[in-house]
Amino acid sequence: MTTLKLTTIGNSTGVVLPREILDHLRVGKGDSLYVLETPNGIELTPYNPEFASQMEIAEQVMREDRDALRKLAE
Repeated sequence: MTTLKLTTIGNSTGVVLPREILDHLRVGKGDSLYVLETPNGIELTPYNPEFASQMEIAEQVMREDRDALRKLAE
């Protein structure tokens, strides 16, 4: 378990993430993290949950309409 301390950053309060956490998330300076509220607390993720949902729908459409899409691609 890693404990993080809140620190003052300009007029705001922030958390500095250690390199090991950034490496685990595969993010670096300038990348975006999404904050999700879950039943277990707060989750930080580099993946946009809205985009993931849209991709699931797109994949479903591509599976269902594979033949039509193949014809359109010709």
